[in-house]
Amino acid sequence: MTIRGYWRCSTDLQDQERQVLALKQAGCEKVYGDKITGTSDWSSRPELQECLDLMEEGDILVLSELSRLSRSFVGMVNQVSDLLERGVHIKTLDARLDTTAMPKEITMLIVSILGYAASQELDQIKTRTAEGRGVAKARGVKFGRKRTYTSFQADEVVRKHKNGNGMGTIAKSVGMSRSMVQRTLREHKQNQLLTA
Repeated sequence: MTIRGYWRCSTDLQDQERQVLALKQAGCEKVYGDKITGTSDWSSRPELQECLDLMEEGDILVLSELSRLSRSFVGMVNQVSDLLERGVHIKTLDARLDTTAMPKEITMLIVSILGYAASQELDQIKTRTAEGRGVAKARGVKFGRKRTYTSFQADEVVRKHKNGNGMGTIAKSVGMSRSMVQRTLREHKQNQLLTA
């Protein structure tokens, strides 16, 4: 029997360190982890894939909470069901799930409830994020990539475009990519519409 731990966090280093420490204190012999969002698909989580591939019958997977596996209701239920079919046990450090001490039917009921709660929480996060973005936009905050060219380059792009030069020619002459030239012209056109 091997006890493996898995952590997942988006960007917060403290959250990662907290999870890793807790998993080690829980007796995990090997700890895996991915720095990625909970809504990411399995193929973009190499550490989780490696961990799950190595799990054998009788092994225990330890998580700080079940949502570390997935924030998707379907993803969570499917993953837990697959692990149980393989004879792998799951324990969460928040004490909400311990498949070593409960029948499969109760486990799946609890997983369904936790999966539903995780997906609802994700929906609320998305809603709050969208609302916050809307408020920020109304205040004039700009989103997207930062401009990586100078005002002089932008002026040159506009001037050369007005003189009939093609995108490729302009890109070479001002040291930009073709897509950046197109984006610069779009932004210039938008600014003209806003100031008209």
